[in-house]
Amino acid sequence: MNAQTRYFLLDGVAGALECALDLPGDNAPVGIALVAHPHPLFGGTMDNKVVHTLTRAFTSLGYAAFRMNFRGVGKSGGEYDEGRGETDDMAQLLAHARELYPDLPFALAGFSFGTYVQTQLQERLTAAGTSAERLALVGSAPGKWPLPNVPSDTIVIHGELDDTIPLSNVFDWARPQDLPVLVVPGSDHFFNRKLQHIKNHVVQMWHR
Repeated sequence: MNAQTRYFLLDGVAGALECALDLPGDNAPVGIALVAHPHPLFGGTMDNKVVHTLTRAFTSLGYAAFRMNFRGVGKSGGEYDEGRGETDDMAQLLAHARELYPDLPFALAGFSFGTYVQTQLQERLTAAGTSAERLALVGSAPGKWPLPNVPSDTIVIHGELDDTIPLSNVFDWARPQDLPVLVVPGSDHFFNRKLQHIKNHVVQMWHR
C-alpha cells in the first residue's frame, strides 16, 4: 500500500492470517474500516487494486483501514472455505481492530467475493446487536453468492459493463430493498481506468 503500511499476523482457526493496517497519516483515527478482497481461487488478494482504492478512501476519511488475506492466500494458512471460514476470520480481524481502537465506530467494505463475506458478517453482527456503522460494497456479488439484505444507507457501486456479476443481478437484489445502486458508466468488473470513481463516491457519500 505505502511505506507506512503495518503488516502483522493473527492466529486464526485454520492457521496464521496475514493482515495489514493503514492509518490516516499522523491524525488519530476516527473509525475502523475492514476491507475484504475478491475471490481467493481467482487471484484475489488484499493487494487487489480495488481493495487498495477502498483502503485509500477510508484513510482519507480518517479511518484506520484493516485488510487481510483470506485462507490459503499469501501467508495466510488454511484453505478456501466458500465464505464460511472467511467470515469467521474477518470477525476475528474485527475483534482485533476493536481491541486496538475500542471506542471507535467500525465500517465494513468489500469487493466482489468480499461483499459476500462482509454482508454475512454484518448479518451476524446485527443479530448480536453490534452492527457496523455503514457498508460500502463494490462489484457486489448477488447471483454468485446469496447476499442477505443490507441497511438502507449501504453504498453500492457497480460497473455498467460488468460481465462477471451482471448489473441486472445487482438490480434484482437491490430492488426489493429499495436500495440505490451507483453505476459507473463504461466500467468492467475490475474498474479498469475507473478506480478514481470508487474513492470519490465513497468519500463524498460517506457522511450523507
